[in-house]
Amino acid sequence: MTPVELLAIAIAGVGAGAINALVGSGTLITFPTLVAFGVPPVSATMSNAVGLVAGGVSGTWGYRRELEGQWPQLRWQLPASFTGALLGCWLLLHLPETVFEAVVPVLLIGALILVVIQPRIQRRVFARTGLLHGERLPMTPARTAAMVVATFAVGVYGGYFTAAQGILLIGALGVIVPDDLQRMNAAKNLLSLVVNVVAALAYTIVAFDRINWTAAGLIAAGSLVGGVVGARYGRRLSPNALRGVIVVVGLIGLWRLLS
Repeated sequence: MTPVELLAIAIAGVGAGAINALVGSGTLITFPTLVAFGVPPVSATMSNAVGLVAGGVSGTWGYRRELEGQWPQLRWQLPASFTGALLGCWLLLHLPETVFEAVVPVLLIGALILVVIQPRIQRRVFARTGLLHGERLPMTPARTAAMVVATFAVGVYGGYFTAAQGILLIGALGVIVPDDLQRMNAAKNLLSLVVNVVAALAYTIVAFDRINWTAAGLIAAGSLVGGVVGARYGRRLSPNALRGVIVVVGLIGLWRLLS
């Protein structure tokens, strides 16, 4: 790669780290960048997953305050993300890329719709339960099971393709576990980090020679900085502003996937 291409990958890593902390679609920046510079798609997926772990760490740390009080849910979600990511990694190594690429746009459209209508769903849920808006919704066994299934499914998707897994997770959890959007974003950052760590370790162990380590290192350095920036400014956004950012980035990602 030329020096200009290496610089472009590092800059893409900064953007991906910031967007991942805010929304969760940073792969839609780094993956096309790597492919455009001649990295094979599967190798680009693996290199990208390894590189974005650093940004996931900084983004999760930046949202650590919003994670407080979420352990009752996370203790179920973390194992679901872990096992889902393992299955997703296995699928990447054994299935044609076209299998998941065909359903990614449909999943992304559905997630964006859920993000947009989430406030209306929340109002109906709180009205039906008699709770005041802002109170914690009780986690029934059925709601917990749905949350675990959704987290596992997104983990499978994230282990396979990673792009837009954060939007899918927020869209699903916003319906199942109505909560403050910033708190959901914090949980999303942690769960996405788990998926990326599993994917990075799996790819390193079974496909070390297929990872472009130069690209992975540049993305890691850039995303580490981007995660800090994204978390710093993302936490200041109002729920509506954050929702708007999610939708805009999601639509851009959808356009890129379809084109």
